[in-house]
Amino acid sequence: MEKFLSIPVTNEQNQLVSANGILLVEQATVGTTTITYLSGKVTTLTHANVPVGSEAQRDAVQNAIVAALQTPWKEVAYAVTLPYAVSGIAVA
Repeated sequence: MEKFLSIPVTNEQNQLVSANGILLVEQATVGTTTITYLSGKVTTLTHANVPVGSEAQRDAVQNAIVAALQTPWKEVAYAVTLPYAVSGIAVA
């Protein structure tokens, strides 16, 4: 069953990000966290800057993925609360 993270985006409604087939979650820069999928696609979350060396946003995304995958099969979207506000989501 497909699972999705429901992520609030500043000045927009929540956006869904796939929680399946993930290879790596990485704090790419102080203002971006990336989710790399087995398919090679990358989802980039642009967010408020985290302190240099902090992995708080990455850890929160990774923990949300684990929690989403542990929910019952009928619960497709998992509401996420992240420590730093997300201002945009891009898939490449």
